[in-house]
Amino acid sequence: MRFACCPSQTDPPCLCEGREPKRKQSVGKSCLLLQFTDKRFQPVHDLTIGVEFGARMITIDGKQIKLQIWDTAGQESFRSITRSYYRGAAGALLVYDITRRDTFNHLTTWLEDARQHSNSNMVIMLIGNKSDLESRREVKKEEGEAFAREHGLIFMETSAKTASNVEEAFINTAKEIYEKIQEGVFDINNEANGIKIGPQHAATSTAHPGNQGGQQAGGGCC
Repeated sequence: MRFACCPSQTDPPCLCEGREPKRKQSVGKSCLLLQFTDKRFQPVHDLTIGVEFGARMITIDGKQIKLQIWDTAGQESFRSITRSYYRGAAGALLVYDITRRDTFNHLTTWLEDARQHSNSNMVIMLIGNKSDLESRREVKKEEGEAFAREHGLIFMETSAKTASNVEEAFINTAKEIYEKIQEGVFDINNEANGIKIGPQHAATSTAHPGNQGGQQAGGGCC
């Protein structure tokens, strides 16, 4: 299964005349990915340039599934690259920072962009990150829940620092995708949907993307 990890943030300052730009606080999507794949927190993380990549094997319904996760940049200059990765993703994590109201205010723009350039069945998880910074909170949890309900998204608050709900965010998104495979919503024979059948099941997979094909896909899906 392929995911796109999308930040809801504005452009960082540019590097001019070789001078170091003032660091702009990020929403923490790269830290979320690192916590999920490597089980560690890196307090200082460079801004994502273009797209970075992570992967991890998980088990759903007794089947081994490989998650391939694309960590996309938030800068406007990389928006065209980001859009190209939406097209090949089965799921997306849309991340904002609960301590920065501006990142929440940009959610609609990022969501519209993701849906415009992705498969209509793509599963989207809305994440309010940095839940460990409760004293600096600017966005109420209820606001995130309301936005998710309005737009048909899954919602969670996470902390990349303490690992709170990080595992659940990625795995619950994968489970939602898996359920859609089981229901025949995703065409498992079309890799453009972000789903690829493992070699051990390719020979026995049928062209019909119904329950049987979905179950076979789950065993070696990525």
